Amino acid sequence: MLTEVIDAALPATRRDEHRWLGRHRVFHIDGSTFSMPDTPELRKAFGMPSGQAKGCGFPVAHLLVLFSAQTGLLLDAWAGPLRTGDVAQTPEAAGHLLPSDVLVGDDSFSSYAHLALLSRDKLHGLFPAHHKRIVSFRPRRRHTTEGKGAVAGMPRSRWVKHLGKDDQLVEYFKPKQKPAWISRGEYDALPDSVVVRELRRRVRGPAGNRVTLTIVTTLTDPDLYPADDLVALRLRRWDVETNIRHLKITMGMDVLRCRTEAGVRKELAVFCIAYNLVRVVMLQAAARQEVPVARVSFADALKWMRHARPGGTMPDLVVNPHRPGRAEPRCKKRRAKQFDLMNKPRHVLRKRLKTQRKNA
Repeated sequence: MLTEVIDAALPATRRDEHRWLGRHRVFHIDGSTFSMPDTPELRKAFGMPSGQAKGCGFPVAHLLVLFSAQTGLLLDAWAGPLRTGDVAQTPEAAGHLLPSDVLVGDDSFSSYAHLALLSRDKLHGLFPAHHKRIVSFRPRRRHTTEGKGAVAGMPRSRWVKHLGKDDQLVEYFKPKQKPAWISRGEYDALPDSVVVRELRRRVRGPAGNRVTLTIVTTLTDPDLYPADDLVALRLRRWDVETNIRHLKITMGMDVLRCRTEAGVRKELAVFCIAYNLVRVVMLQAAARQEVPVARVSFADALKWMRHARPGGTMPDLVVNPHRPGRAEPRCKKRRAKQFDLMNKPRHVLRKRLKTQRKNA
Protein backbone atom coordinates (compact mmCIF):
# COMPACT_ATOMS: atom_id res chain seq x y z
CA MET A 1 0.00 0.00 0.00
CA LEU A 2 2.86 2.42 0.80
CA THR A 3 4.39 1.77 -2.63
CA GLU A 4 1.04 2.42 -4.34
CA VAL A 5 0.60 5.78 -2.57
CA ILE A 6 4.16 6.81 -3.45
CA ASP A 7 3.78 5.74 -7.08
CA ALA A 8 0.57 7.73 -7.35
CA ALA A 9 2.12 10.86 -5.84
CA LEU A 10 5.64 10.60 -7.29
CA PRO A 11 4.83 11.96 -10.79
CA ALA A 12 4.57 15.36 -9.09
CA THR A 13 8.34 15.22 -8.54
CA ARG A 14 9.00 14.69 -12.26
CA ARG A 15 7.45 17.97 -13.42
CA ASP A 16 9.89 20.65 -14.55
CA GLU A 17 8.73 23.15 -11.92
CA HIS A 18 9.86 20.69 -9.25
CA ARG A 19 13.42 20.34 -10.62
CA TRP A 20 16.44 22.18 -9.27
CA LEU A 21 17.92 24.47 -11.95
CA GLY A 22 15.35 22.91 -14.30
CA ARG A 23 17.47 19.73 -14.58
CA HIS A 24 17.66 17.70 -11.38
CA ARG A 25 15.32 16.14 -8.88
CA VAL A 26 16.65 16.64 -5.35
CA PHE A 27 16.13 14.31 -2.40
CA HIS A 28 16.90 14.69 1.30
CA ILE A 29 18.15 11.73 3.31
CA ASP A 30 18.56 11.67 7.07
CA GLY A 31 18.54 9.42 10.10
CA SER A 32 16.43 9.55 13.25
CA THR A 33 14.99 7.20 15.89
CA PHE A 34 11.66 6.15 17.38
CA SER A 35 10.69 4.26 20.52
CA MET A 36 8.27 1.38 21.20
CA PRO A 37 6.93 -0.83 24.03
CA ASP A 38 9.39 -2.80 26.13
CA THR A 39 8.95 -6.42 25.04
CA PRO A 40 11.57 -9.19 24.66
CA GLU A 41 10.95 -9.45 20.90
CA LEU A 42 11.43 -5.73 20.30
CA ARG A 43 14.50 -5.58 22.57
CA LYS A 44 16.07 -8.35 20.50
CA ALA A 45 15.08 -6.84 17.14
CA PHE A 46 16.07 -3.20 17.72
CA GLY A 47 18.18 -2.97 20.86
CA MET A 48 18.23 -0.61 23.85
CA PRO A 49 20.09 2.64 24.45
CA SER A 50 23.26 2.21 26.47
CA GLY A 51 23.39 3.21 30.11
CA GLN A 52 19.86 2.07 30.98
CA ALA A 53 19.21 -0.26 33.89
CA LYS A 54 17.54 -3.53 32.99
CA GLY A 55 13.76 -3.18 32.88
CA CYS A 56 13.86 0.64 33.05
CA GLY A 57 14.05 1.65 29.38
CA PHE A 58 12.42 1.06 26.03
CA PRO A 59 13.67 -0.41 22.73
CA VAL A 60 14.65 2.23 20.18
CA ALA A 61 14.91 1.76 16.41
CA HIS A 62 17.15 3.59 13.97
CA LEU A 63 15.11 5.26 11.24
CA LEU A 64 16.38 6.33 7.80
CA VAL A 65 14.05 8.47 5.67
CA LEU A 66 14.20 9.68 2.06
CA PHE A 67 12.17 12.78 1.11
CA SER A 68 11.62 14.64 -2.13
CA ALA A 69 13.16 18.06 -1.47
CA GLN A 70 10.76 19.96 -3.73
CA THR A 71 7.48 18.35 -2.65
CA GLY A 72 8.23 16.90 0.80
CA LEU A 73 6.87 13.48 -0.27
CA LEU A 74 8.31 10.54 1.67
CA LEU A 75 9.71 7.97 -0.74
CA ASP A 76 10.58 5.37 1.87
CA ALA A 77 11.54 4.76 5.48
CA TRP A 78 13.75 1.98 6.85
CA ALA A 79 13.72 0.80 10.46
CA GLY A 80 16.77 -1.04 11.74
CA PRO A 81 18.60 -1.81 14.98
CA LEU A 82 19.45 1.25 17.04
CA ARG A 83 23.17 1.12 16.29
CA THR A 84 22.73 0.98 12.51
CA GLY A 85 24.68 3.73 10.74
CA ASP A 86 22.85 6.10 8.40
CA VAL A 87 25.01 5.13 5.40
CA ALA A 88 24.40 1.40 5.91
CA GLN A 89 20.92 1.64 4.36
CA THR A 90 21.73 4.04 1.51
CA PRO A 91 22.03 1.27 -1.14
CA GLU A 92 18.31 0.60 -0.59
CA ALA A 93 17.56 4.31 -0.82
CA ALA A 94 19.46 4.58 -4.11
CA GLY A 95 16.96 2.14 -5.62
CA HIS A 96 14.38 4.97 -5.60
CA LEU A 97 16.64 7.36 -7.52
CA LEU A 98 17.17 7.92 -11.23
CA PRO A 99 20.33 9.03 -13.06
CA SER A 100 21.10 12.74 -12.51
CA ASP A 101 19.13 12.88 -9.21
CA VAL A 102 20.84 14.80 -6.40
CA LEU A 103 21.03 13.42 -2.85
CA VAL A 104 21.49 15.90 0.02
CA GLY A 105 22.41 14.74 3.53
CA ASP A 106 24.72 15.30 6.49
CA ASP A 107 28.46 14.67 6.73
CA SER A 108 28.11 10.94 7.41
CA PHE A 109 27.26 10.52 3.71
CA SER A 110 30.41 12.29 2.44
CA SER A 111 32.76 9.30 2.69
CA TYR A 112 34.77 8.11 -0.30
CA ALA A 113 32.76 4.88 -0.60
CA HIS A 114 29.37 6.61 -0.73
CA LEU A 115 30.56 9.28 -3.19
CA ALA A 116 32.07 6.59 -5.41
CA LEU A 117 28.83 4.58 -5.37
CA LEU A 118 26.82 7.67 -6.36
CA SER A 119 29.21 8.40 -9.24
CA ARG A 120 29.02 4.78 -10.38
CA ASP A 121 25.22 4.96 -10.57
CA LYS A 122 25.31 8.39 -12.33
CA LEU A 123 23.79 10.04 -9.26
CA HIS A 124 24.99 13.21 -7.53
CA GLY A 125 25.63 14.02 -3.89
CA LEU A 126 25.86 17.26 -1.92
CA PHE A 127 27.06 16.93 1.68
CA PRO A 128 29.06 18.78 4.33
CA ALA A 129 32.68 17.66 4.36
CA HIS A 130 33.18 15.05 7.07
CA HIS A 131 34.18 16.62 10.38
CA LYS A 132 37.33 14.47 10.52
CA ARG A 133 38.48 15.32 6.98
CA ILE A 134 41.16 18.01 6.65
CA VAL A 135 40.26 20.47 3.89
CA SER A 136 42.78 23.01 2.55
CA PHE A 137 42.12 25.43 -0.33
CA ARG A 138 45.77 26.31 -0.92
CA PRO A 139 46.51 25.74 -4.66
CA ARG A 140 48.95 22.94 -5.48
CA ARG A 141 49.22 21.99 -1.83
CA ARG A 142 50.84 18.74 -0.79
CA HIS A 143 48.84 15.79 0.48
CA THR A 144 49.58 12.70 2.53
CA THR A 145 48.55 9.06 2.42
CA GLU A 146 46.95 6.86 5.05
CA GLY A 147 48.84 4.35 7.13
CA LYS A 148 52.33 4.55 8.64
CA GLY A 149 53.53 7.27 6.27
CA ALA A 150 50.63 9.65 7.04
CA VAL A 151 51.58 13.18 8.09
CA ALA A 152 49.37 14.60 10.84
CA GLY A 153 47.45 17.76 9.93
CA MET A 154 47.92 17.31 6.18
CA PRO A 155 44.99 16.65 3.75
CA ARG A 156 44.68 13.15 2.30
CA SER A 157 43.01 14.40 -0.87
CA ARG A 158 45.07 15.43 -3.92
CA TRP A 159 44.55 18.98 -5.24
CA VAL A 160 43.40 18.92 -8.90
CA LYS A 161 42.11 22.33 -10.02
CA HIS A 162 41.29 25.80 -8.70
CA LEU A 163 37.69 26.87 -9.55
CA GLY A 164 37.45 30.13 -7.60
CA LYS A 165 37.78 31.49 -4.10
CA ASP A 166 37.59 28.52 -1.69
CA ASP A 167 36.33 26.38 -4.58
CA GLN A 168 38.36 23.48 -5.98
CA LEU A 169 38.47 20.02 -7.49
CA VAL A 170 40.24 17.36 -5.44
CA GLU A 171 40.79 13.62 -5.68
CA TYR A 172 39.62 11.34 -2.86
CA PHE A 173 41.45 8.02 -2.62
CA LYS A 174 40.00 4.65 -1.65
CA PRO A 175 40.83 3.80 1.99
CA LYS A 176 42.46 0.44 2.61
CA GLN A 177 39.90 -0.42 5.28
CA LYS A 178 36.48 -1.39 3.91
CA PRO A 179 33.41 0.16 5.60
CA ALA A 180 31.26 -2.40 7.40
CA TRP A 181 28.12 -1.48 5.42
CA ILE A 182 29.46 -2.52 1.97
CA SER A 183 30.40 -5.99 0.75
CA ARG A 184 34.00 -6.85 -0.05
CA GLY A 185 33.23 -7.55 -3.71
CA GLU A 186 31.38 -4.29 -4.20
CA TYR A 187 34.11 -2.30 -2.44
CA ASP A 188 36.89 -3.91 -4.48
CA ALA A 189 34.99 -3.01 -7.69
CA LEU A 190 35.04 0.71 -6.86
CA PRO A 191 37.76 2.83 -8.53
CA ASP A 192 40.96 3.69 -6.68
CA SER A 193 39.91 7.34 -6.50
CA VAL A 194 37.09 9.77 -7.31
CA VAL A 195 37.27 13.47 -8.25
CA VAL A 196 34.89 15.70 -6.25
CA ARG A 197 34.41 19.41 -5.64
CA GLU A 198 35.08 21.13 -2.32
CA LEU A 199 33.55 24.50 -1.55
CA ARG A 200 33.65 26.73 1.53
CA ARG A 201 31.47 29.76 2.31
CA ARG A 202 30.56 31.88 5.33
CA VAL A 203 26.75 31.80 5.56
CA ARG A 204 23.93 32.73 7.89
CA GLY A 205 22.54 29.70 9.73
CA PRO A 206 18.88 28.92 10.58
CA ALA A 207 19.16 30.87 13.85
CA GLY A 208 20.62 33.92 12.10
CA ASN A 209 24.20 33.31 13.28
CA ARG A 210 27.16 33.27 10.88
CA VAL A 211 28.67 29.82 10.30
CA THR A 212 31.38 28.41 8.04
CA LEU A 213 30.04 25.78 5.64
CA THR A 214 32.37 23.37 3.85
CA ILE A 215 30.69 21.28 1.14
CA VAL A 216 31.76 18.28 -0.90
CA THR A 217 29.81 17.43 -4.05
CA THR A 218 29.97 15.43 -7.27
CA LEU A 219 28.51 18.43 -9.16
CA THR A 220 31.92 19.52 -10.40
CA ASP A 221 31.14 21.92 -13.29
CA PRO A 222 31.30 25.53 -11.97
CA ASP A 223 29.46 26.91 -15.02
CA LEU A 224 26.48 24.54 -14.70
CA TYR A 225 26.49 24.64 -10.89
CA PRO A 226 27.53 28.06 -9.51
CA ALA A 227 28.81 28.09 -5.96
CA ASP A 228 25.95 30.25 -4.67
CA ASP A 229 23.37 27.78 -6.02
CA LEU A 230 25.12 24.86 -4.34
CA VAL A 231 25.25 26.69 -1.01
CA ALA A 232 21.57 27.65 -1.26
CA LEU A 233 20.66 24.02 -1.99
CA ARG A 234 22.69 22.84 1.00
CA LEU A 235 20.97 25.33 3.30
CA ARG A 236 17.58 23.90 2.31
CA ARG A 237 18.60 20.63 3.97
CA TRP A 238 16.95 21.97 7.13
CA ASP A 239 13.62 21.09 5.48
CA VAL A 240 14.25 17.42 6.23
CA GLU A 241 14.32 18.19 9.97
CA THR A 242 10.93 19.89 9.64
CA ASN A 243 9.53 16.90 7.72
CA ILE A 244 10.77 14.46 10.36
CA ARG A 245 9.23 16.63 13.07
CA HIS A 246 5.87 16.51 11.24
CA LEU A 247 6.13 12.73 11.04
CA LYS A 248 7.23 12.09 14.62
CA ILE A 249 5.72 14.95 16.65
CA THR A 250 2.74 16.35 14.71
CA MET A 251 1.53 12.87 13.72
CA GLY A 252 2.74 11.11 16.88
CA MET A 253 5.17 8.55 15.41
CA ASP A 254 7.83 9.25 18.04
CA VAL A 255 6.54 6.37 20.20
CA LEU A 256 4.85 3.42 18.46
CA ARG A 257 2.40 1.10 20.22
CA CYS A 258 2.70 -2.34 18.61
CA ARG A 259 4.42 -5.02 20.68
CA THR A 260 5.93 -7.21 17.91
CA GLU A 261 8.50 -6.48 15.22
CA ALA A 262 6.01 -7.18 12.43
CA GLY A 263 3.46 -4.90 14.10
CA VAL A 264 6.00 -2.08 14.49
CA ARG A 265 6.92 -2.26 10.80
CA LYS A 266 3.26 -2.21 9.78
CA GLU A 267 2.59 0.75 12.08
CA LEU A 268 5.55 2.61 10.55
CA ALA A 269 4.18 1.94 7.05
CA VAL A 270 0.76 3.31 8.02
CA PHE A 271 2.33 6.51 9.36
CA CYS A 272 4.26 6.90 6.08
CA ILE A 273 1.08 6.42 4.03
CA ALA A 274 -0.82 8.98 6.11
CA TYR A 275 2.08 11.43 5.88
CA ASN A 276 2.15 11.21 2.07
CA LEU A 277 -1.62 11.67 1.83
CA VAL A 278 -1.27 14.89 3.83
CA ARG A 279 1.54 15.97 1.51
CA VAL A 280 -0.65 15.38 -1.56
CA VAL A 281 -3.31 17.64 -0.01
CA MET A 282 -0.65 20.28 0.64
CA LEU A 283 0.52 20.12 -2.99
CA GLN A 284 -3.04 20.64 -4.21
CA ALA A 285 -3.56 23.54 -1.79
CA ALA A 286 -0.24 25.14 -2.79
CA ALA A 287 -1.14 25.03 -6.48
CA ARG A 288 -4.63 26.45 -5.87
CA GLN A 289 -3.50 29.14 -3.43
CA GLU A 290 -0.39 29.95 -5.50
CA VAL A 291 2.13 29.63 -2.67
CA PRO A 292 5.19 27.37 -2.19
CA VAL A 293 4.22 24.01 -0.74
CA ALA A 294 6.71 24.52 2.13
CA ARG A 295 4.59 27.45 3.34
CA VAL A 296 1.36 25.43 3.59
CA SER A 297 0.65 24.34 7.17
CA PHE A 298 1.14 20.59 7.62
CA ALA A 299 -0.87 20.65 10.87
CA ASP A 300 -3.80 22.40 9.16
CA ALA A 301 -3.78 19.92 6.26
CA LEU A 302 -3.73 17.01 8.73
CA LYS A 303 -6.60 18.56 10.73
CA TRP A 304 -8.75 18.95 7.61
CA MET A 305 -8.06 15.35 6.51
CA ARG A 306 -9.11 14.00 9.91
CA HIS A 307 -12.55 15.61 9.64
CA ALA A 308 -13.06 15.60 5.83
CA ARG A 309 -16.01 13.74 4.32
CA PRO A 310 -16.26 12.18 0.85
CA GLY A 311 -17.21 14.81 -1.70
CA GLY A 312 -16.38 17.69 0.63
CA THR A 313 -14.59 20.77 -0.68
CA MET A 314 -11.15 21.49 0.71
CA PRO A 315 -10.96 25.03 2.13
CA ASP A 316 -7.94 27.29 1.82
CA LEU A 317 -5.30 25.99 4.21
CA VAL A 318 -3.27 28.11 6.58
CA VAL A 319 -0.16 29.58 4.94
CA ASN A 320 2.74 30.02 7.34
CA PRO A 321 4.50 33.40 7.15
CA HIS A 322 7.97 33.61 5.68
CA ARG A 323 10.25 33.84 8.75
CA PRO A 324 13.94 33.95 7.73
CA GLY A 325 16.37 33.71 10.62
CA ARG A 326 13.67 32.53 13.02
CA ALA A 327 15.09 30.92 16.15
CA GLU A 328 13.15 29.13 18.89
CA PRO A 329 14.61 27.76 22.16
CA ARG A 330 14.41 23.99 22.59
CA CYS A 331 12.55 24.03 25.88
CA LYS A 332 9.03 23.55 27.23
CA LYS A 333 6.95 26.21 28.94
CA ARG A 334 4.49 23.76 30.54
CA ARG A 335 6.12 21.88 33.42
CA ALA A 336 5.86 18.12 33.62
CA LYS A 337 4.33 16.45 36.67
CA GLN A 338 6.82 15.82 39.43
CA PHE A 339 7.15 12.04 39.24
CA ASP A 340 10.46 10.28 39.75
CA LEU A 341 12.07 8.56 36.77
CA MET A 342 12.00 4.75 36.83
CA ASN A 343 15.54 3.67 37.72
CA LYS A 344 14.72 0.14 38.87
CA PRO A 345 12.59 -2.59 37.25
CA ARG A 346 8.84 -2.29 37.83
CA HIS A 347 8.53 -5.52 39.85
CA VAL A 348 11.21 -4.25 42.30
CA LEU A 349 9.37 -0.96 42.77
CA ARG A 350 6.04 -2.80 43.28
CA LYS A 351 7.60 -4.99 45.97
CA ARG A 352 9.06 -1.93 47.73
CA LEU A 353 5.71 -0.15 47.63
CA LYS A 354 3.88 -3.12 49.12
CA THR A 355 6.49 -3.36 51.88
CA GLN A 356 6.09 0.31 52.69
CA ARG A 357 2.30 -0.03 52.87
CA LYS A 358 2.59 -3.11 55.07
CA ASN A 359 4.93 -1.35 57.52
CA ALA A 360 2.85 1.86 57.61
